[in-house]
Amino acid sequence: MSGNPFSLWVYLSQTPLLWLTVTLAVYAIADAASLATHRNPLMNPVLHSIWIVGLFLHVTGTSYTTYFSGAQFVHFLLGPATVALAVPLYENRETVMTAIIPMLMALVVGCITAIVSVVLFAEAAGLPREIVLSLAPKSVTAGVAMGISETLGANPAITAVATVLTGIMGAIVVTPTMNRLGITDFRARGFAAGLASHGIGTARAFQVDEVAGTFAGIAMGLNALVTSLLVPVAATLLLR
Repeated sequence: MSGNPFSLWVYLSQTPLLWLTVTLAVYAIADAASLATHRNPLMNPVLHSIWIVGLFLHVTGTSYTTYFSGAQFVHFLLGPATVALAVPLYENRETVMTAIIPMLMALVVGCITAIVSVVLFAEAAGLPREIVLSLAPKSVTAGVAMGISETLGANPAITAVATVLTGIMGAIVVTPTMNRLGITDFRARGFAAGLASHGIGTARAFQVDEVAGTFAGIAMGLNALVTSLLVPVAATLLLR
């Protein structure tokens, strides 16, 4: 190993611990930069972690399969993290119950809008049917979106990319948009973030306010359920 200056890198690059460390270190740096800018939406840590890690993998010639051998441990924690959203929900249950009717109405309208708008825009752009179906469930959390995509016979990989991009874009624009519209109720702000941009938007909502994060988590969970029911219907009615 000592005779070759690259032998240590070759050895380390094949170990899951290296890529887990890279993932956590890059996110920690990106999150510190976000905090230093007072959580500026453009400094979203997920956005910058993605391009930094992607650039690192490209420069080192590392395949995604090799990288994911370490990053899968972070991926595994997505399940427990989602379940943990029940804690703030329980703590704010009285506030949630006072807005249950408006939430359900906003859920139906928002879900239909998210599905119909992307399908119509994609069709107007002349995209193939497979791509259109892959984009339809983009506003729900990745695991559910990819499952819906597979059920429709679409491409889950395209769905995953669209879902991540939707989450990042939503997390970036939600605060400036709400401020511009003069919406100050954190229940509405959070619900909109979770409904439109799932987990990444929910994480952003928690950075702003706990009540906003709670309502974002509710929207994310309910939207996954409603979208899984409506996307097949929309595909049947809108795509001929």
